[in-house]
Amino acid sequence: MRTFYPPIEPNRHGMLDVGDGNQLYWEECGNPAGKPVVFLHGGPGGGSSANHRRLFDPARYRIILLDQRNCGRSIPSASDFATDLSANTTWNLVADLEVLREHLDIGRWQVFGGSWGSSLALAYAETHPERVTELVVRGVFTLRRSELEWFYEGPCGNMAPDFWAGYIAAVPPAERRFGNYIAAYARMLADPDPAIHGPAAVAWSTWEASTITLLPRPDLITTFAEPSYALAFARIENHFFLHDGWFEPGQLLRDAGRLADIPTVIVQGRYDLCTPATTAWELHEALPSAEFVLVDDAGHSSDEPGILDALITATDRFAGNAG
Repeated sequence: MRTFYPPIEPNRHGMLDVGDGNQLYWEECGNPAGKPVVFLHGGPGGGSSANHRRLFDPARYRIILLDQRNCGRSIPSASDFATDLSANTTWNLVADLEVLREHLDIGRWQVFGGSWGSSLALAYAETHPERVTELVVRGVFTLRRSELEWFYEGPCGNMAPDFWAGYIAAVPPAERRFGNYIAAYARMLADPDPAIHGPAAVAWSTWEASTITLLPRPDLITTFAEPSYALAFARIENHFFLHDGWFEPGQLLRDAGRLADIPTVIVQGRYDLCTPATTAWELHEALPSAEFVLVDDAGHSSDEPGILDALITATDRFAGNAG
């Protein structure tokens, strides 16, 4: 079974001005003459990490990572309550990828994304299919209202009632009802009082961290609950979800036919509570040329053994493709 490549450090990194007062952190690892690949992290607002570099053979890939607007090492950070998120939308992020590609003088690149990163990967590839050599998506998420309602409005709580109790406890009792939790959190996260927006951010982030692995991982929950990380993560996610990602209803699945000529692998955990397998299956139905890998003993996280094996199998196979 394939696992992570050994740890590596960036060959170079920098901050890229993408307008609207935003500067994106980016880094390049691996072989400078290798096959270009861009890794799109989840959230939105999760940021990239050192392990994300390790999904690709560093001898064969020119690995590009970035922190999307207002998270990770990009500035200004949403962890500063004063940061305005109005210029942080899906389509801003799609445009940012083109700015970065041109800045790095890359003609075409492989696009790899999981969870929210799969949404952004699909949005980018459907907008710029001529720039994409291959597509690898994991834990497929398209921000349809049904997907958001499943995880944030109540039904998923039936699968994890103990963790759900913590999520709804942060919401005033009068506001606890189906269809209102995203809006209730939006109100709390916009409240200037740290005693309101701080605990709300931690509760939002803890709910997600508690349910993204097949078995709960206390270390991951602790990381997500760190107040500064939680505030950026929760503010950005809630901002995107309140606006349905700025997508038309069903847009990413509707337009999947634009990807028909792009070699694509879809990797999905069967027991993914965060982004249930039905969405990945619907993407496969809309894009039958894609390879669909359903991992029987996995949830949502990319580092679960079966998912990790499937992802690195895909990137190893695509490493030899012409760019």
